[in-house]
Amino acid sequence: MPSRARADVSRKPEWLKIKLETNPDFVELKKLMRAQGLHTVCEEARCPNMTECWNRRTATFMILGEVCTRNCGFCAVTSGLPTELDLAEPERVADACVQMNLRHVVVTSVARDDLKDGGAQIFADTIRAIRRKIATTGVEVLIPDFLGDVDALQLVMDAEPDVLNHNVETVRRLSDRVRSRAKYDRSLEVLRRAKVMKPAIPTKSSIMVGLGETMAELHETMDDLRANNVDILTFGQYLRPTVKHLAVEEFYTPAEFAELRAEGLKRGFAHVQSGPLVRSSYHADEQSEAAVARRKAGASAGQ
Repeated sequence: MPSRARADVSRKPEWLKIKLETNPDFVELKKLMRAQGLHTVCEEARCPNMTECWNRRTATFMILGEVCTRNCGFCAVTSGLPTELDLAEPERVADACVQMNLRHVVVTSVARDDLKDGGAQIFADTIRAIRRKIATTGVEVLIPDFLGDVDALQLVMDAEPDVLNHNVETVRRLSDRVRSRAKYDRSLEVLRRAKVMKPAIPTKSSIMVGLGETMAELHETMDDLRANNVDILTFGQYLRPTVKHLAVEEFYTPAEFAELRAEGLKRGFAHVQSGPLVRSSYHADEQSEAAVARRKAGASAGQ
């Protein structure tokens, strides 16, 4: 395994430097979001791929407001007590998908521990609204853990998203420090139950690197995810949003990301997206298509 760039984490290595550009499509999409009163995790989480994805006319909608009931050490989304619950939001998200003619949309949310179902019904309503208005669009949901509420998860799975995503974010040892209120084993249980509820729906999770984990711990996390039948895995470099957030402990090299991908595929994931700037929703349409194609190829080979 190549050595990591540990020497100076105060400066980003060359492979993490990106040039932000805008074009008319980017500006048009931003106006559309504001006109519909919608939020994107692209903006709220300060995603480094926002320009690229928006220029491809893809986006990740963040429903249930812009204030999160949790205060995770890695996340730039505003934390506090939410005051809004917009029951008309699913229809506006669906309308935006129609106007953008999206081929694949990711719907995520802040954590809403103040709600009895954690916002699960709004997720389900959003999936159904998109399907009703633009049936050709693939719908992926990136859900919180709903505090382990099985009925809430069932609401989402009954709406039959094309991909069910829930992120473990980091390795077991660091989970309590990195994630607020979330529990490593509870996240695994969410992913396990989702697959039991709807075996045909691909499940997905993501891991940030650079928070002080070891390679052995990353291998263990991959094994835990595969043991719970997770299909798709992404790896990306953690980047500190502000000085108030957890510090970057190390930068992984492109060669290390390539090796993580190889390790994931060796363990049986249908698709692994791994790179310094990869985020959970990065090229989500391609991830889903690749996973389905690999699963079909495996089924054919087994006949």
